[in-house]
Amino acid sequence: MTTIASEAMNPATAAAAAMAAAPDLAALKAKQQATWSSGDYAVVGTTLQIVGEALAEAMDLRSGMHVLDVAAGNGNATLAAARRWCDVTSTDYVDALLALGRKRADAEGLAVTFRHADAENLPFEDNAFDAVMSTFGVMFSADHDRAAAEMIRVCRPGGKIGMANWMPEGFIGQMFKTIGKHVAPPPGAKSPALWGTRSRIDEMFGASARVIAAEPRVFHFRYRSAAHFLDIFRRFYGPTLKAFGALDEAGQKALAEDVTALIARFNQAEDGTLVVPSDYLEIVITKR
Repeated sequence: MTTIASEAMNPATAAAAAMAAAPDLAALKAKQQATWSSGDYAVVGTTLQIVGEALAEAMDLRSGMHVLDVAAGNGNATLAAARRWCDVTSTDYVDALLALGRKRADAEGLAVTFRHADAENLPFEDNAFDAVMSTFGVMFSADHDRAAAEMIRVCRPGGKIGMANWMPEGFIGQMFKTIGKHVAPPPGAKSPALWGTRSRIDEMFGASARVIAAEPRVFHFRYRSAAHFLDIFRRFYGPTLKAFGALDEAGQKALAEDVTALIARFNQAEDGTLVVPSDYLEIVITKR
């Protein structure tokens, strides 16, 4: 007992324990980048376009505003801002997704700047943008606090920071929880669904905010059937693709059964198709 107590008070021992408990954020980021580079997120991402449009309206984007889309994926918020004649810079750390966003912008004749960038180390000057956006993107960063600080840093005083983040109790939040029961998350990883809670948003942004408006919203996934949804997410959505890939045949079967049961619990369709509501938090922050 004496030895344990003395070690507990030893600063060197305490520091070593803290280092052992601290997550390896570089390794976690590399793992997450590999996850989002797998499959083809755009197959799922294009179905979420309405969320980018709703966020652009909630932020009251105006023509000529300098707008940054962080962790833009295939460009849903990017296109929404560009359609409102904003000067848009679209960023992501997956080049393949930026290329898809560029194709979409070109097809619509929209002038957008696309740039490879890490949400935790944005290559822009302080106060460079009138508005900073992210739809289901920045929430997947490895270092939550640093990513939030970067969004704050590049937004000008009086500017807007807008996000759409899946909520823990919603369908996607529960799907992450279901996956976590079969495939343990990396050591030290924080749940991305924390970004879908008002308390965590207040912690990360409150000190720099004049106003924080956070409203629960619902996005409806619409697929041909539960089997269709599962097939698409297994083949194209990085987190589920990687989860199934980490399991043996029996584990894959068990995970598929649990996801199918989750779908059944949420599905509102009665005609054999899939209409699943998923709660997300729409956040608009006015920077001090």
